[in-house]
Amino acid sequence: MAGEKCVFEQAFTFSPLPTKSFSFQQDKDTLTLLMKWSMLGRLSAQTYSFDSNFHPYSCETFALHFFKDPEVIPSLRNMKARVWVPLENPVVSVSVELVPCTKISMELFDPIYSCGILRPSGHVVKCIHDIYPDYDELRQMLQKVDSEHYYAVGKMEREEFLFCLFKHLCLGGEFCQYEDTIDPYISTTKKIYKDLISVQKDAETKKIRVVSTVLKVSAYDESGLCFPGTREEEQTFAYLIVDPVKRNVTLFYHIYGVGNFTL
Repeated sequence: MAGEKCVFEQAFTFSPLPTKSFSFQQDKDTLTLLMKWSMLGRLSAQTYSFDSNFHPYSCETFALHFFKDPEVIPSLRNMKARVWVPLENPVVSVSVELVPCTKISMELFDPIYSCGILRPSGHVVKCIHDIYPDYDELRQMLQKVDSEHYYAVGKMEREEFLFCLFKHLCLGGEFCQYEDTIDPYISTTKKIYKDLISVQKDAETKKIRVVSTVLKVSAYDESGLCFPGTREEEQTFAYLIVDPVKRNVTLFYHIYGVGNFTL
């Protein structure tokens, strides 16, 4: 009845899949770029199976059960002094944001090529910044709402996981060496997105569609934020990418800082 609390809360249990790997984690060209962007060794992806049907309306319960699961807890790590360390205390709550994920092509980025951010050669146009001497129009479009190019990519498209992934790679880590051309960002975004997202053909329309649900997550212990980092930072992020068909979930996260200098 309306107003009554449901006594049958759905439960989820998880099991790590240590043999599951992603091509971007093994591709030397991708790893070289992640090293250049100061993300190597700080960007992680690991997959788990789960035992119940997933529905987006249960995403908060799903995330909380994930972070409290005894099979998941030993695999969760944080960074201290550039060393991975286990979480110190149990997770007691989570925040969850449902991230749109519908794109099956890179057409979303087409406006970037014609709005003035890039030269015809694909080189990123440089611009003046009070703090950063090597600033450019691409990063300005990604970060500054008052940039004339901010909505070159539409508001709804900017919310898509594909665009979020692109933005994360463009901004990089603490010692990021930024690219002069856009191609490395686009190609790496495509590779990682293809690795992480599941698609299938719709039985009725025969069109390919994304079946993954993407959740941006943060976890808290009794002291406050504990995962993916212990303080708010734009480039410290965590996503749970759920494949409801295979009943797999991938934890994809990055902790901002100085990445590894060698492969």
